[in-house]
Amino acid sequence: MIQRQERTVTVVNPLGLHARAAAQLVKVTARLDCDVTLECDGQEVNGKSIMGVLTLAAAQGALVKVTCEGEGVKDALDRIAALFEAGFYELGGKT
Repeated sequence: MIQRQERTVTVVNPLGLHARAAAQLVKVTARLDCDVTLECDGQEVNGKSIMGVLTLAAAQGALVKVTCEGEGVKDALDRIAALFEAGFYELGGKT
């Protein structure tokens, strides 16, 4: 039986899902055993494709539905959600 779970996350970092954040996300999703789909404002993309993620153009405050299907979906969703919640590690003060 194929597992499937979804969760909605919020883009919290000020620059949104820009190139660096998208690259960090794809670095995580590419290592997962399950398929990852992201949806924002009615647009659905492959979460393992940097070009797909960039086309979402998700700004700060945007809601992104993450769907994982296959093996290890709970762990996959937890990892992806943690990355969004951490603001792609861009929320720390810059010196």
